Amino acid sequence: MTRTLIRDVDILTLDPSSTLITRGKIAIDGTRIVAAGESPKDFAPEVVVEAAGHLAVPGWFNAHCHAAMTYERGWAEDLPFPRWLNERIWVAESALEPEDVYWGAALAACEMIRGGVVAFNDHYFHMDQVARVVEESGLKACLAWCVFGIGDDKEVGANLHGTLDFIDRWQGKANGRIRTALGPHSPYVCPPELLQEVAAIARRTNLAVHLHLSESEEQVRNSMDKRGASPVEHLERLGILDGHCTAAHCLVASDSDLEILSHRDVTIAHTPITYMKLAMGACDLSRFESRGIRVAIGTDGPGSNGDMDMMAAIRQTVMLQKHERRDPAALAGDAALRMATRAGALAMGFDDSGEIAAGRAADIILLDMDKPHLLPRHDVVANVVHAAKSADVSHVWVDGRLLYENGKILTLDEERIRAKADEGARRMVSRGMQRVRTYQG
Repeated sequence: MTRTLIRDVDILTLDPSSTLITRGKIAIDGTRIVAAGESPKDFAPEVVVEAAGHLAVPGWFNAHCHAAMTYERGWAEDLPFPRWLNERIWVAESALEPEDVYWGAALAACEMIRGGVVAFNDHYFHMDQVARVVEESGLKACLAWCVFGIGDDKEVGANLHGTLDFIDRWQGKANGRIRTALGPHSPYVCPPELLQEVAAIARRTNLAVHLHLSESEEQVRNSMDKRGASPVEHLERLGILDGHCTAAHCLVASDSDLEILSHRDVTIAHTPITYMKLAMGACDLSRFESRGIRVAIGTDGPGSNGDMDMMAAIRQTVMLQKHERRDPAALAGDAALRMATRAGALAMGFDDSGEIAAGRAADIILLDMDKPHLLPRHDVVANVVHAAKSADVSHVWVDGRLLYENGKILTLDEERIRAKADEGARRMVSRGMQRVRTYQG
C-alpha cells in the first residue's frame, strides 16, 4: 500500500461546505485520503507529486453507460430512437461475442481513464468480460447484465438465472472495486413476470437494480393504454423500486411519478447528450431536485452519445437545463459536479467516495489548469464546468492507485487495445446479423 503526497495543489473538495483549498496538500495512505489541506506532521510519503498549477477534484462517476458499445460508435447515426434500436443497434448486437465485449469495454476504459472517470455503472451483456477489464484497469464499477425476459433466444449470453451466476462470481471482487446489480432492460420490453422475479431476488439478496425507465411520451401512453399505469407506477406495483434502484433517463414523469421515485429513493441517471443526439427531448431537473430525488450524470453508450466524455456530459447537463428552462441560473455553481461525483458514487454503492476529505476513498483526479482556456480563474468551479476538457486531466487515482499520469495509462496496454477493438468492431458488423427483438415502446 503506497503513501502518496500531492503537494502545492488547489483542491475543490466538493464536501458539504464546497471548500476550495489553495496551494494545499493531499495525503493518501493506501486506499484512503488521510488529510486534505495540510498533511499530518508524521506523514512519511513514499511518492510525492508536485502539482503546482493543478486542481484536484473527486474523480467522475459515470452513472449510466454501455461501455462495450464503443463497437457501435458511428454505426447508428441520424436516426430516431425506434429506428436506431430496431434497424441498427439490436441488429448489430445479434452478432456480439464475448471477445467483442472485452475489447469494446477495454477501449471504453482507456477513454474513461483519460477523461478522469474513476467508476462506471454499466448495463450490457457478457459482463464477465467487463469485470475482467475493471479488474485489470484499476477502475471501479457496478455491473448489471442486461436481460429481456422474452425468451432465451432473445437474450445475449445469459438469461436472468445465468446472470445470477455472474453476480456470484464477481460481487466484491477486485478488492471491492466491483459491485454488481440486476439488469432488466426496461418496463417496455420486460414482461411483468420477469420484473416481479427480479424484485423478489433484489429483496432476498439486497442487490441493486439498474434499468431504463420512461424515455418518451410514447412509452408512457402505451403503458397507460396497456396497464392503466405509467411506467413508474407499473414498476412500483411490481416491487422493482422497493430497494436500491438506478433508473436511466426518466424523461417523462408526472408529479405522482416523482413522488413515487422520491419515496423509494430512486437515483435518476441523466445522459443529456443522448437526448440531444436522438432528439428525445429534455426534462426539467428542478422537478427532481425539489423533491429530493438524487440525479447523477452518465454518458450513456457510444452508440448513442458518440463518446464516454463525462466532462462533456457535465457541461451539456448544465447548458441544456439553462436552455430548456430559459433560466441562466438553472443548475448553478457546482451542482452538476456533485451529480457527477458524490451522486454517482452513492448510486453505484461506493458510499465512501465522491469527496476529497479525510477518510474518503482516494478517488482523485488532477486537472492541469495552466491552459489558455482555463485562464483567468475568476471562478474555479465555472472553469471546470464550462471550460475544462477531458484532455486537461493529468493524473487519475482510484483507491490511491495511480492509473494515469501525464498522458500515459499505467494499467492497460492502450496501443494493443486500440488495434484489437478497431479490428473486432469491423469484424462484428461484417458477420451475419439479424433482428432478434423489436422496440414497440
